[in-house]
Amino acid sequence: MTQTLVIVVLFVAAIAALPWLVRRVQLRHAAGGAPGGASSRVLSAVAVGPQQRVVTVEVGPEGARACLVLGVTAQNITCLHVMGTPAAAQGTAVASFAGAMALAAQAPEKASHV
Repeated sequence: MTQTLVIVVLFVAAIAALPWLVRRVQLRHAAGGAPGGASSRVLSAVAVGPQQRVVTVEVGPEGARACLVLGVTAQNITCLHVMGTPAAAQGTAVASFAGAMALAAQAPEKASHV
């Protein structure tokens, strides 16, 4: 009886520790990033319908980042617009995506459309 009780207690402890272990592995994987310094991150996501979103993603290696505006549906992902790094294009540092959009609105002839 004691041996069975010990096995049940160990099983319950393993099941209780599983979410913590999964979270730790996910954090370690996210902190590692992609090889070569290239990584991506979601800057914003706006729902435009029940299964449609407009998502802004920053991608590329640290020296040459680009912002992609993507249309995301249940069936596909479409690139709506590509912007280079605003700091490199304008010679000034932009702290947020809203600042980059304001710069792009001021100089529409410099913006690249896909």
